[in-house]
Amino acid sequence: MKAFSLLIISAIAAFAGGIEVQYPAGDITAHGYLALPEGASAEQPAPGVIVIHEWWGHNDYARSRADKLAALGYAALAVDMYGEGKSTEHPADAGGFAKEATGRAEIMKTRFLAGLKTLQERPEVDGDKIASIGYCMGGMISLQMAALEDAPIAGAASFHGALNINFPEGEAPLKAKFLVCNGEKDNFIPASAIETFKENITSRKGDLTFISHPDAVHGFTNPGATALGEKNGINIAYNEAADKESWKALQTFLSDLFKK
Repeated sequence: MKAFSLLIISAIAAFAGGIEVQYPAGDITAHGYLALPEGASAEQPAPGVIVIHEWWGHNDYARSRADKLAALGYAALAVDMYGEGKSTEHPADAGGFAKEATGRAEIMKTRFLAGLKTLQERPEVDGDKIASIGYCMGGMISLQMAALEDAPIAGAASFHGALNINFPEGEAPLKAKFLVCNGEKDNFIPASAIETFKENITSRKGDLTFISHPDAVHGFTNPGATALGEKNGINIAYNEAADKESWKALQTFLSDLFKK
């Protein structure tokens, strides 16, 4: 019976394909999750994708997205922006964690780059082909890293993420490409922020795909968002149609980004 149980556990672990990884990220020890595609090796490295969690923290949802990317052929690292793999279901705690991680640009960048370095140093990963995706707070971080003058990634995607991004001075062309999937009824993202973001991309000759998903509110990709919204009295909810449409858009974005 014990041998049978171990066999079942091993089969589940092999199916998940995930690897727990710890790495230093400035003043924290990050607890990430790496999902590798079948067949990836030093001889056949896969493009890499950083997955940045919502303000709730490094949880199963972020990890599930890494698994989905691995199934598509990408090496995906769900990074930890808070340290110790912290997560919560309470907005006050999430807000505090997020402020600590993103309130100072240098801290945010340091923690992101630590995850990037961890992914790039894996032998199964093509370190020259890296993108990032993020949700909510993670979407903002993903876009901010791509907007840097020395952008360390080839492209960035954001799902229901804030758009108050700091762009470099001047109008030098942006190096990275951008995908933004936004809920049309997301009251956390004002129309003025959308307009300013688009203007900044356009003035810098950036490559932007911006998709507005009808009837979608904040958190539309997360199947747990509806329950979290009801529990905490905030306007977030899952939208299956928007989730599927935005994931399809991501697949196209990454395919075009890494095409030979």
